[in-house]
Amino acid sequence: MLKIPTTLHIMQNISTSRSHFKETFSLLISLVDDEKFLNSVDKAASIIAATIEKGNKIMSCGNGGSMCDAMHFAEELSGNYREARPAYPAFALSDASALTCIGNDFGFENVFSRQVEAIGKEHDVLFAISTSGNSPNILKAAEAAKSKGLIVVGLTGKDGGKLKSLCNHEIRIPWDGYSDRIQEIHIMCIHAIISGVESELKDKEL
Repeated sequence: MLKIPTTLHIMQNISTSRSHFKETFSLLISLVDDEKFLNSVDKAASIIAATIEKGNKIMSCGNGGSMCDAMHFAEELSGNYREARPAYPAFALSDASALTCIGNDFGFENVFSRQVEAIGKEHDVLFAISTSGNSPNILKAAEAAKSKGLIVVGLTGKDGGKLKSLCNHEIRIPWDGYSDRIQEIHIMCIHAIISGVESELKDKEL
């Protein structure tokens, strides 16, 4: 039998929801007033736009929710965001057969690095997402990218972790709480970057 929530239960849920939104809003407000952070987002857009304009490609990777963000980022570039424009060469390292094959044969920490070794070219971009900055497979991917002359753009959180030292450019959400707050801001960063890329490449021959 379906249990109907009581008024008290509903009010408790509203209180939880309000706390959720207020916490995210507080973090967002602090970032809106942070010029260094905003410049890091704008610079990432410029790096990616310049890479595309030169005929190179963008690869993205992440784990769990960050994998979803990596896929979202790539499909908005190769598909379409707001502007009618050419498709941009971008894809996420998300093929299930590749991930399971590499994970089975070489270990989960190499699921992204092996793909970077296979298809990464000098001056391509690896867009690496990790809320902690310490995911072993993301670190391995960044190391492989650096060794092949790729540009590593990191989308991190907390103190940037070990990934910060492997990045050519980093966007960091300085939040020490749960990673969901970081991921919520990450998707806003992704949309801002794509918007910036479209703006910079508008009317240019690709």
